[in-house]
Order: sequence, then C-alpha cells, then structure tokens
Amino acid sequence: MKKVWIAFSSVVILSFIALIWVGTEVYQTQPPIPETVTIKETGETVFTKADIQIGQNVWESIGGMEVGSIWGHGSYVAPDWSADWIHKEAVFMLDAWAQKDFNISYGALEVENKAALKARLIKDIKTNSYNPKTGAITISAARYAAIRNNTAHYTRIFSEGYEQYAIPEGALTDQVKLAQLNAFLFWTSWAASTNRPNEDYTYTSNWPHEPLIGNTITPDSQIWSGFSIVLLLLFIGALSYYYIRNHEKGEAVIHPKQDPLDTLVLTRSQRAVLKYFIVISLLIALQVVLGALTVHYTVEGQAFFGFDLSSFLPYSITRTWHTQLAVFWIAATWLATGLFLAPMISGKEMKFQVFGINFLFVALIVIVLGSMLGEWLGVHQFLDLTTNFFFGHQGYEYMDLGRFWQIFLGIGLVLWVLMVGRHVVFAIKKNDDSKHLLIILLISVIAIGMFFFSGLMYGENSSLPVINYWRWWLVHLWVEGFFEVFATVIIAFIFLRMKILSAKTAGKASIASATIFLAGGIIGTLHHLYYSGTPVQAIALGATFSALEVVPLTLMGFEIRENWNLLKSNEWMQKYKWPVFFFIAVAFWNMVGAGVFGFLINPPIALYYIQGLNTTAVHAHTALFGVYGLLGMGFIIICLRFYSDRVWNSVKLKRAFWFLNIGLVAMVVLSLLPIGIIQAYTSITKGYSFARDAELLYSPTVQTLKWMRMIGDIIFSIGIFYFCWFTIQESVYCIKKKN
Repeated sequence: MKKVWIAFSSVVILSFIALIWVGTEVYQTQPPIPETVTIKETGETVFTKADIQIGQNVWESIGGMEVGSIWGHGSYVAPDWSADWIHKEAVFMLDAWAQKDFNISYGALEVENKAALKARLIKDIKTNSYNPKTGAITISAARYAAIRNNTAHYTRIFSEGYEQYAIPEGALTDQVKLAQLNAFLFWTSWAASTNRPNEDYTYTSNWPHEPLIGNTITPDSQIWSGFSIVLLLLFIGALSYYYIRNHEKGEAVIHPKQDPLDTLVLTRSQRAVLKYFIVISLLIALQVVLGALTVHYTVEGQAFFGFDLSSFLPYSITRTWHTQLAVFWIAATWLATGLFLAPMISGKEMKFQVFGINFLFVALIVIVLGSMLGEWLGVHQFLDLTTNFFFGHQGYEYMDLGRFWQIFLGIGLVLWVLMVGRHVVFAIKKNDDSKHLLIILLISVIAIGMFFFSGLMYGENSSLPVINYWRWWLVHLWVEGFFEVFATVIIAFIFLRMKILSAKTAGKASIASATIFLAGGIIGTLHHLYYSGTPVQAIALGATFSALEVVPLTLMGFEIRENWNLLKSNEWMQKYKWPVFFFIAVAFWNMVGAGVFGFLINPPIALYYIQGLNTTAVHAHTALFGVYGLLGMGFIIICLRFYSDRVWNSVKLKRAFWFLNIGLVAMVVLSLLPIGIIQAYTSITKGYSFARDAELLYSPTVQTLKWMRMIGDIIFSIGIFYFCWFTIQESVYCIKKKN
C-alpha cells in the first residue's frame, strides 16, 4: 500500500503545483483593462476603466452567462456577445470603407479590393495599441463609428427586447447601465481580436473563429490537440494491459449466502436523513419543469405555447434555476448519503448528529429558496449592483447564487465535514483492514468541504480570466474531481459491507482509481480555459492532461458488471438489483457522456470551433445527469433499501430506470447532437458568429430538430415522475415505520 499512497500523494502535489503555476500566469498575462479608451485622431475618451468594470457588474446582474455567452462560456440561445460584436464591427468597417473608397458595398467588390480592405481591417483591429505607461487604448475613428453602431444595436436589444434571443422587453432600461454594458462588451471583443504583445495571436488565442479579421486556429492549438490524441491512445493501451494482467489478482472473498446487512439497525440520525430524500425528489421535479420552460424558450423565444411568461420568468431565470437546482439536488444527494453512512462507518451514533442533520436540512431549504429569490430580484433590477453580487445573481454558470448564499453554503459544508469526518476518524482509529479505504474517504470528505471555497477567491470587480480560473476550480475540481473520488470510495465501502469486496482490495482499488482519475483531472481543469484570456500554457497542459481523464472511462463498468454476474445467482442480491442497475448506467454514461462526448469537445482544435454550441449541451446533459444525477439516484435507492424492511414492487423503479435512460438517449440523438453538428459545420466553414446567429438557430431544419426534442423530454419526464413517486412513497413509509 505504501507505493500506492506515494503515487497518490505525488500526483496530487505535482498536479496542484502545475495548476497554481498556470494560475499565476493567468493573473500576470491577462488582457489589461485600460484606464481609458480614446480616439486616436481626436483624443476623445470613449470608455473608462470604471465603465468597463461596472459594465461587467451590469452584465452579471441581468443574468450574465445565462443570457448568451462571453468567450464561449454561457447559454446557447442569444449570441456569444464577444463574437457577435467582433463580426458586426468588422462588417460595418468594411462596408464603410467600401462605400467611401469605391461607392459600393463590401460584398460587391472585386476580390483584389476585398483583400486590400480586409488587410486594412486586420491591421486596425489586431494591432495592440495598449500603452502600459498611460494605461490607455487608442482606436481609430473608423472603429469608433463601428462601436457607436454596435452600441445602438445592443442598447435596442436589451431595452426593447429581442424575441429570438429570449430577451424580454425592459430587461435593462437604465441608459447609464446600458452604456456601461456596451463598454464591457467592447472590452471582451477587444481582448478576443487584439494580438498579445509581441505575439501573432490574440489574448484569447485567436478565438473566436472570424475570417474577416484573420482569427484562425493557432499552431499551438493544432499541435497540442494532436499530442493529446496520441497520449490518449497510448495510455488507453497501457491501462488496458494493466487491467487484463491484474483485475483478477484481488484478494479472494467468500460470498455470503444471505444479506450481511439484514441485521442492520438504523440509528436516529439515519432516520433523520429520510426527509432529505423527499425534498431532493421535489427539487428534481422542479428542475425538470424549469428545464421544459427553458428549452421551449429556444422555440418561441418569449412564450410557452403562446402564454407570455418572459416578463415574469425570463429565460435567464429559468435557465439559472434549472442548472443551479441540478447542482443543489445532486450535491444534496451525495451529502445525505455521507450522513447516512456515517454511523455505519463508525459503528456508533455520535452526539448532536441528529441536531446537525436537522440544522443542515433547514439551511439547505433556506439557501435554495433564498438564492432563487435573490436571482429573480437581481435579474429584474430590484437590487443595486453590489447588493446583487452578495444576494442576487453573480452571473456565472453553475455559480449564479449571490456571494452571501455561497458563504452560507460553505459554512454548511464545513459542518458536514465535521459530522461525517468524526465518524470516519473514529473508524480509522480501530486500525483494521479497512483503514486505507477510510483514509482516502476522509481525504475526499475534507476536500469536498475545502475546495468549495475556491468559488470565493475572486471579488466583485475581478477580471473575467481570473473569475473563470476560480470558477472552474469549483465546477471541475469540486464536482468532477473530489466528489468523484468520494463516490468511488462510497461504492467501494457499500460493496465491502456487502462482502462483495475485501477491505484490502477495496482500499487499494479506491486509492489507485483516485490516483488515475486525479492524474488527469486536476491539471485537466485547464481544458475549460483554452480561450478565456489565458496564456498558451493552459492549452498545452490542459490538452495533455485532460486527455488522460478519458483513459479510465474506457474501462468503466467492467468491475461492477463482473460483480453483478458473480452474485446474481445469490437470491439475496436481488433486493439490490436496481441500485446496482443505476450504478451500471452511471458507468455507461461515464464512458459515453463524459468520455466520448466529453472528448468530442475536449481537444483545442475541436473546442476552438464548437465551444458554446449544442455539442457542449450534449456533454453537459449526458455527463451531469447521466453520471452524477443517476449516481445520486442510485445512492438514494440503496439508502432506502437499507431503511426499508418490506419487499419492493419494482415496477416504478423499472419504469424510472428505462424511461430516464431512453429519454436521455432520445434527447441527444434526435435533437441536441444534430443541432450541434449543424452549428459545428457552420462555425468551421463560415465563422463562429454564424453558428450562434438567429438566422441559423431559427431556420426550418433547426426548428424541427428543436421540436423533436419533445420526444426525449417527455420520455425522460415520465422517468422522473416514477422515480420521485417511488422515492417519496418509500421515504414516507420508512419515516412512519418503527424499528
């Protein structure tokens, strides 16, 4: 075990050194926010630093990443504002020059004249005029005219509304805030279209793809993409060889003839967890309803089958709540599982455990409802900008809740760590064969509590590259990193208690799995940051190590399936059939959703063209629900199986399982993936802004594919109905019954 622990420690320490080093580079080389933006010919000031920074706060307050995207990060209905601004600015300048020089539009020019004007545009746009001594950016009068045109365009969109972007009338009416919002949008486009000092690529490594200004994929993105694919194939081969050689060398286990957990006596604290499952089921149902509203806005823009909802529940709110509730209920499921298993781990009921569980339950409800109300108030402009940051809408996908609610949730997680951790420490002190498994469990529990606070590492006026860096620490490392380790160890512990695995095998396998996963997962965080105003190191390290994340996913599910095949002859295992089936489905979606669809958008050469398109939504749905959602559901079912003393009628669970999985497949195959492919082709052949343009998204073909999603959504919703029905019914039964 010593070698396994050395490998685990080395991977974690070295990986965080690399991740933090890139973080220091992000801080030092991020695109500058100028003190002023002035016109070269006249010296007139167009924007100030305050305009840009406050404009970012304004953008956050109206929903931020839930209303279109910036640098490819955000929602899919409205445009990517940076790419859209760049394209409109370029078209305006080219047409203005063509009219002035040739008295015709740019599109009607001869090829030679087009090339001459395009060269002039590239020189004007891509030349970095930032003066580090004065902190000023100078722009040409021609560009200023384009900026004024864009400002008028976006002012109309946000004040008068734009149905095809699902932006309601009056989303933002304050003229000062509108001007500041436009200042921020200009800055994001400037960073994406202006070359870094002494380089021939922009601050966003030439993202977005925009042929008019010469934004094309860089050699670095191409080289590291190829290297990541070679590395992926190499390590898949190596891991497969290792698996074939060693997967049958674990310690032999004498499989029991009856359920080892039949004599389990539930404690008061375990019974207190039951109410979590009822509330979690209600959150799941609400999330699905909000998902239906959100996806329908992509068809009608402002309405739901003719009913005008946008004035009260705009797209930015329904999508915020939809994505946020997913994180809430999945995290709550895993945390409740930890609270349930804690007494099983230690073998005793700790003092004040019931009080802590009840306190966390109330805190969960307050945080969920309070943050949702704050976001609604923020988007409807009832809060000033600073109040919005703390209590309203922060504007960043999966981190939308206000800073106060983040801190409140962080305090709750610290309490959870103490409540679960003390049971694990007590069990470790027994120094039995499960010691190593329990140590890695304790590490994951502490990490879950600690890494949530990475979301507090930026402030109200932090720059976009810095915020994105810490945001992905939370979204990737907290959710996809240490929660994944926690889940692996929890499943190993459950199988250990069932005597399916030996303590030695469970401990060694869990540590080895965590090592393999984190070897790619920690530094692999950077694959979210290729084109976010970050240095080229993010591309090099992100592409290399995120490819390694896919390696273990290629073998997911074999062990679970193997154990199921070995034990299906034992009649007592049939009572755990559906939890194990959910774990098998998790393995399938881990391979397909996280592996195949994740790697589809993972290499820089792919993400350059398809970041923020429906291909991202394919990965998001199949990985977030297919892996983490189904895993959370599996945890609920197995906990209820421990609680319940009656024979289950499996009809509801059977229907839930198959409707959920078939619905998810239909949702992807009939709608999300075809739309993503159409968008990807458009982005590659014409430019990124065209792939996000309303002309494409509201074309007859794409509209038909959007409606086709209803098939998968209805099937999926039926599965949710049956799962929630079963969970609530069984939880109520267990609450009423006496031990």
